[in-house]
Amino acid sequence: MNYVEQIKECYYRNGNAINAIPMKHYLRDQFECIGIKTPKRREITRPFLKKSMLPPISDVDAVIREFWALDGREFQYFAQELAMKYLKQINKEAIKTYEFMIVNKSWWDTIDIIAKKLVGNYMLTFPEERDGILSKWLDSNNIWLQRSCLLFQLGYKEDTDVNCLFDVIRRLKTIDEFFIQKAIGWSLREYSKVNREAVFTFINGTALSKLARSEGLKIIQKQIESEK
Repeated sequence: MNYVEQIKECYYRNGNAINAIPMKHYLRDQFECIGIKTPKRREITRPFLKKSMLPPISDVDAVIREFWALDGREFQYFAQELAMKYLKQINKEAIKTYEFMIVNKSWWDTIDIIAKKLVGNYMLTFPEERDGILSKWLDSNNIWLQRSCLLFQLGYKEDTDVNCLFDVIRRLKTIDEFFIQKAIGWSLREYSKVNREAVFTFINGTALSKLARSEGLKIIQKQIESEK
C-alpha cells in the first residue's frame, strides 16, 4: 500500500462510530469523523511520521491534497502534522499547499494550526514574500485567508512585526464576521503578553468591535486589577 492507503487502513481499523457522533457535532456537523480521539490518533500514526517513513518532499503537496479529499476530519489533522515535518525543507511553492489547505474544508480547527505553525514559519523563512501574500489574502474576501493574516504571527512573541499586525487589523476591523473579530482580539491579546502598552494604546485609539476589544483587553484588564 502507498502512504495514504496505509493511513486510511490504520484509521478505519481504529475508528469508533460512537466517538464520531459528538466529534461531528463539535464541528457543527460540517465534516464526517472516523471517531479517533486525538491522543489515540497520534499514538497509532506516530510510526508514519518517523523520518524513514515520510514521503519525499516532492510528493508532499500531492499527498496532502489526497488526505484533504478524504471524508474523515482526522485525515486533515494528520495532513497538517505531516506538513509540519517539512518545515525546515520548504521552498517558496509551499505557500500554494498551505493556501489550498486554508480554502478547502475550512473551519477554525484546521485554520488556526495552519496559520500559526505553517504560514507563520513560511513568512519567517521567506520574509520577502510576506507582503505580497498578505495583500492577496486580505483582498480575497475569504474569511479564512483573512483570519490567517491575523494569526500567522501568534508564535512570534518579541519578534512580532507590530506595524504589520496593526495594519492587518485596520484592514479587517469593519468586517462583520465572528471569526475575523475573534481573531483580531486573539492576536491583540497574545501580543499584549509582550507589549502591554502598545496594545492598550492601539485598542483605545482604534474603532474596534465590542468582541475584538473585549478579547484584546482580557490579559491587560487582569493585570490592571491585580495591580490595584
